[in-house]
Amino acid sequence: MTEREFDVVVFGATGFTGRLVAEYLAATHGGLTWAMAGRSQAKLAEVRDLIGAPADTPLIVADSADAASLAAMAGRTRAVITTVGPYQLYGEPLVEACVKAGTDYVDLCGEPAWMHDIIRTHDAAARASGARIVLSCGFDSIPFDLGVYHLQQAAIAKTAAPISRVKGRVRKMKGTFSGGTAASFAETMVRAGKQPEIIGWLKDPFSLVPGFDGPKQPSGSKVVFEEDLDSWAAPFVMASINTKNVHRSNALLGHRYGEDFVYDEMFLTGPGEQGEGFAKMIANDKSMSENPPKPGDGPSKEERETGFYDIMFTGLTKTGERMTASVSGQKDPGYGSTSRMIAEAGLCLAFDVDRDTTPGGVYTTAPAMGEVLIERLQKYAGLSFAIEG
Repeated sequence: MTEREFDVVVFGATGFTGRLVAEYLAATHGGLTWAMAGRSQAKLAEVRDLIGAPADTPLIVADSADAASLAAMAGRTRAVITTVGPYQLYGEPLVEACVKAGTDYVDLCGEPAWMHDIIRTHDAAARASGARIVLSCGFDSIPFDLGVYHLQQAAIAKTAAPISRVKGRVRKMKGTFSGGTAASFAETMVRAGKQPEIIGWLKDPFSLVPGFDGPKQPSGSKVVFEEDLDSWAAPFVMASINTKNVHRSNALLGHRYGEDFVYDEMFLTGPGEQGEGFAKMIANDKSMSENPPKPGDGPSKEERETGFYDIMFTGLTKTGERMTASVSGQKDPGYGSTSRMIAEAGLCLAFDVDRDTTPGGVYTTAPAMGEVLIERLQKYAGLSFAIEG
């Protein structure tokens, strides 16, 4: 790996989110040896100039439909950062190329059925080659996966036992979900119409943990008043993918959170009639399915800069004491923060995580990078992790 030409390659650098990743790397990580990759040399050059990257930034022409180009790209770099989705349409050839080359890989996938396929098809080969394939390195699911990890590490340090029931609750959020997320959701529904077994995978909270069937989990699908939190709570649109990733992390960590671990996610809206009304409004929102953002489009720079999110993770320790962790992020979740998170995840694999600690395989973020990624995100990406009590 030390002999590779590049530390990281951004694949999809001409797309909206890929351009943000490239812009972030160019602006914040001087001395990095990296390249921009995509289907068109001319568009890559245009984006390079638009984002103010150095004129000698290498450009790599590669296409998801051209296996040879992907193999050549994967062989030149220590890690690939890919924003080219929906991954179930365009992702597997790159995963295969990285696995064969022993190259690390991070993506923004929020597509449980595709992830189920990738784990089944490529985990053993990735273990053999040494490639670390880390899925879901954006808003879905880094703040949630690492938030639970952060809480459980604190609980274990304090009480020598994990918290068996954790609630992940979005307290505040301003911003938009990406067009790629919407397109992935739509493509998953199309695929489910052709392969009915996918419905079962989507419903099963343990579908990313082959061979394990854990305890019954809350559905989080209805508006409820949570007495312990003194707040109404609404369904959270990303819960379906985040919860699956958290359960996979638990399994890959040797069930550090316990084999009886129960976890769900919802959006807190406050107490009283106002909180109830807001929760019902969220529950009835159909914009993701009826008027989704389009891939390639995104919010303005001002909208990205003024976005934010604040998520808490809370539960009772074995001694009955409530512990709460929080993860907050600057910039809007779907674009501004996501582009920074995936960039730092790629760099974390390239520089911070040795292969004795994290050997090859198909991972989620907590078992792959854990504390070192938390440190990177706080130092560079505008995230804060805290134990509140």
